[in-house]
Amino acid sequence: MLSILIPVYNYAVLPLVNELVKQCNSCGITFEILCQDDASNSIENLQNQEINSFPNCSFFANKTNLGRGKNINSLAQKAKYNWLLILDCDTFPKENNFIQDYISAISNSNEKVVFGGIIYEDKKPQKKQLLRWIYGRERETSAILSSNLLIKKDVFLQFSFDEEITKYGYEDLLFFSVLKKNHFEVSKIENSTFHLSLETSEVFLNKTKTALENLVFLYNSGKISSEESKIIKAFELLKSLKLIGFTRFVFNKNRKRIEQNLLSENPSLFYFDLYKLGYFCVLNSTK
Repeated sequence: MLSILIPVYNYAVLPLVNELVKQCNSCGITFEILCQDDASNSIENLQNQEINSFPNCSFFANKTNLGRGKNINSLAQKAKYNWLLILDCDTFPKENNFIQDYISAISNSNEKVVFGGIIYEDKKPQKKQLLRWIYGRERETSAILSSNLLIKKDVFLQFSFDEEITKYGYEDLLFFSVLKKNHFEVSKIENSTFHLSLETSEVFLNKTKTALENLVFLYNSGKISSEESKIIKAFELLKSLKLIGFTRFVFNKNRKRIEQNLLSENPSLFYFDLYKLGYFCVLNSTK
């Protein structure tokens, strides 16, 4: 009935698997849990190997890095059952009826794509993790993401993640854009997972820059339009006003000062948005 797919990278995923096995057994459903580390070569995989001792559960480790989207595609191709539940390795169900709520969603609706939601703990983290925590609480809790997603297997296999995206960032934006263009709407229910792992602000900022490289590629290849990205919409407005060069100049002049704020005890999401737009303008070759 249900294949739970968990892409892993340098993370101890055993506690999550333990909880999911417990909940699946409590529901009395047919299930499997497939975890696949994307060539992190992490010491955590010594513990993760214990997953193979559980009935219906498997842990694999890729020999080469595929990227998150391609890693999930690989898991989906191995899945036995007609429903896929995709969970990030650093998530954990908020409630002990998490699986039951998804089973109810399968039984009681005609929806083929269901998102349960992502939440963050209320406790303020240490200073070096504040940007990731604030961004997650303010932006991701209202977004639709593939980190807690139930989807029919045939739908996923038809519209899987774009494998041209091998680095971090915006694979979800493209994935949901493709679903929408093919008339598959995402139904959102209250069935959240906590996002547990918080990168440092410096790591998150560097990952954001990598993600913007992906966004430039998606934009210039015509895969994403301004209707699907506020950054692209703002970029095209600046372009129409012939302000791209000026924006680059202002960004480069103030970049260090903005970065100081983003790495501080009081990071501003307004500055973060300006940073992303400015960096996008710097990356984009369009004059």
